[in-house]
Amino acid sequence: MPLTLYYHPLSSYCHKVLIALHEHGTAFQRRIIDLSSEADRAELQALWPLTKFPVIRDHERQRDVPESSVIIEYLDHVHPTGPRLIPDGWEAALDVRLWDRFFDQYVQTPVQQIVGDRIQARHGDMSAQRSLLNTAYGMLDKQLAPGAWVAGPDFSLADCAAAPALFYASTLVAFPAQHRRLGDYFERLVQRPSVRQVLEEAKPWFGFYPFAEAIPPRFR
Repeated sequence: MPLTLYYHPLSSYCHKVLIALHEHGTAFQRRIIDLSSEADRAELQALWPLTKFPVIRDHERQRDVPESSVIIEYLDHVHPTGPRLIPDGWEAALDVRLWDRFFDQYVQTPVQQIVGDRIQARHGDMSAQRSLLNTAYGMLDKQLAPGAWVAGPDFSLADCAAAPALFYASTLVAFPAQHRRLGDYFERLVQRPSVRQVLEEAKPWFGFYPFAEAIPPRFR
């Protein structure tokens, strides 16, 4: 197997890469990393000293590629077995990268802060993080066109980022009823075969998510 993905089945950033791999139909080997295991941490650290997943090991090229967005761009160029997830035109590609960063910075980040607060039982004031999610929801509702994906007519890197970010965010702050385009977009995301497969594979692990009780029954 030319590629090995070092990942964890609950990680939203790993979900992002898994969606891209399924979109491409790329064959790969899985290596689940348990960060509570010293041996697993050492194995991941040898690939990426920051000890963050996901990381892809390309055995043919003897190259380790970290960071979800970079991994997906790497797959687009080096293992192009499916439709491109970053368009060729620089202007369209700029929009895709913008919304990819939007989901990572303004959806994933507050989600991780809220989840981290519960894991560490700090009971901190997370109102700023929840407010940021509501702001992001409003911006997305304005960005989305009916029936389109977040950065245009084609499913892209930005949608790979959107699916796990919005899945976990919705367990913390519900989508406001007035943001119908956002709600419709989320439903199209979770019905996408690549996203559906990732969520199905994550089911056995959802019980370990600190807000597991907020995951809708249809996903458990």
